[in-house]
Amino acid sequence: MRSIEFEQISKTVESLCIAACYELPEDVRQALERAAESESHPGASRILRQLIDNADIAARDRIPLCQDTGLAVVFVEQGAEVTITAANHAGPVTLVEAINAGVRAGYEQGYLRKSVVADPLDGRVNTQTNTPAVVHHTVVPGDTLKMTVMAKGGGCENKSQFRMFIPTAEPAKVKAWIVQVVKEAGANACPPFVVGVGIGGNFELSCLLSKRALLRPLTEPNADAFYAEMEEELCSEINALGIGPQGLGGDTTALAVRIETAPCHIASLPIAVNIECHSHRHKTAVL
Repeated sequence: MRSIEFEQISKTVESLCIAACYELPEDVRQALERAAESESHPGASRILRQLIDNADIAARDRIPLCQDTGLAVVFVEQGAEVTITAANHAGPVTLVEAINAGVRAGYEQGYLRKSVVADPLDGRVNTQTNTPAVVHHTVVPGDTLKMTVMAKGGGCENKSQFRMFIPTAEPAKVKAWIVQVVKEAGANACPPFVVGVGIGGNFELSCLLSKRALLRPLTEPNADAFYAEMEEELCSEINALGIGPQGLGGDTTALAVRIETAPCHIASLPIAVNIECHSHRHKTAVL
């Protein structure tokens, strides 16, 4: 077994939170550059170049890419041979406690907006720490701990949708609904988007798949040829909507569509769409 210290985990999460909010991933920046070059609308191209400039300024000056620094969503792959220890803590500690400690420190030290309310309906009082984080934890073989922090803004998250189709639904009907979800999101979700789609599993797993799909590099299509083609077709159909950067028209409404799938019940076809704005903020570390 391998032990990883509580403090090492929290410090890593702290740095991931700050880096995610300050530094646009290189694949996203390159996608914006390609879109700016290919845009047939001069206004849309200008907006895309402003988004690139914004990313450059944020990285250089160590300031957030966007004022909405998001809800911290943390994907964890814990090796089966990894345990969590804490020499400076009395009693047992958990991985989730270490993650939340890191989020608290990251949002404080990075001067990031704290956007979490303790109760969703009764008072909606801000926790002042941007915790608790949403943690998705899986156990995998090995002795490493992989953590990915996604800073998920409210504007794009609010436009995500779920639908349970009948199992005989044709792919064309499924694609039409996905495109409609993006159309309804429009300017309110800050295009150009990265669109995550989860197909299969059950009610909750399809939604998780749609968010996990957002973590796949924009340069990496689905390994399955059927879904890779579907990703390309959806992206083309979404861009044909003409919503464009910031909803002001253009060829670039989506930078990419990414699909993840899972086996499902014979009577079900759950599908979820999770929309991500142009500030597609996520960072990964492996301990």
